[in-house]
Amino acid sequence: MSQSMNNVQRRKSRQVNVGGVTIGGDAPVRIQSMCTTHTRDVEATVDQIQQLTEAGCELIRVACPTEADARSLGKIKQRIKIPLIADIHFNHRFALIALDEGVDKLRLNPGNIGKKERTVEIVQKAKERKVPIRIGVNGGSLEKDLMEKFGPTPEALVESARRHVSILDELDFDDIILSLKASDGPNMVAAYKLAAKTFDYPLHLGVTEAGTLLRGSIYNAMGIGMLLHEGIGDTIRVSLTAESVEEIKVGKLILEALGLRKGVRVISCPSCGRAEVDVFKLANEVETRAQGIKDPMVISVLGCVVNGPGEAHESDFGITGGKDKGMIYIDGQQHRVVDEKELVNELFKEINSKQSKKD
Repeated sequence: MSQSMNNVQRRKSRQVNVGGVTIGGDAPVRIQSMCTTHTRDVEATVDQIQQLTEAGCELIRVACPTEADARSLGKIKQRIKIPLIADIHFNHRFALIALDEGVDKLRLNPGNIGKKERTVEIVQKAKERKVPIRIGVNGGSLEKDLMEKFGPTPEALVESARRHVSILDELDFDDIILSLKASDGPNMVAAYKLAAKTFDYPLHLGVTEAGTLLRGSIYNAMGIGMLLHEGIGDTIRVSLTAESVEEIKVGKLILEALGLRKGVRVISCPSCGRAEVDVFKLANEVETRAQGIKDPMVISVLGCVVNGPGEAHESDFGITGGKDKGMIYIDGQQHRVVDEKELVNELFKEINSKQSKKD
């Protein structure tokens, strides 16, 4: 009923196709993650990718630090439903193997590959297979001369990206995506703003090394959210020192908060001395159970009759608490009173009933 209206004016970038998923242009902002498994462990990697896909991941990157990792990519790709991205550093042979294995995108900085003929070989094969390349600049691994001249500044990040792009430009390759990540939020935001003015390629957003679940979620929400609100960004990866599925959850919430994606939003009050129910427990239970709902909707969980009815009027479904009893709301209207212990169960009975009728 009350999903946010999206008034974000998206930056118009080139459009790139990654394994059938469009990025940039008028395509939706896509959510990406990276496996924490050893890629050569095919079973573990496929299992993690399937979990991430179920959570809402739309593109997945895997590390390829060894030849065994690169040679496992084809087996993995056969068993997953989302585009597979190979993360390659320094070794051009692994990039060639990854392309032969059928990956959908390379994450590769051409300036780090060495001799020009190595880059030429990779680019020729990427062109033949119509595989895009993401140039990923990172504040922690900038070129020595740029660090000496600029330090880890937005200008240094953009100049590093320009150098890598120019190598591909010379080879007439423009199927490019850019990222300019930094662990410092303001630097990251400034770098992407400058890049948005400098290049027309799609931009992959992320705050690198953002930290653990709580801290990392906030840092990513601020950095990625500020840029998305200004229309900058075509894919996102929420980097967290946590289970990879948490990255997807946070990424979806960032997009939902900006009205860039519809989902299940649970509105809940912070509680106060007026509450006669355990709002924390109720809200957490509703939030957990709502993760299984596919249809976009707003559910409110309020603890008293002061703000509860007003908020419930803006919801598709809602509950407000009272002493030993609570009210269930449907489409903003009071529906029925139930015992406090059955509030959540009865709420989801109503939600499931309405969804069944829709199906």
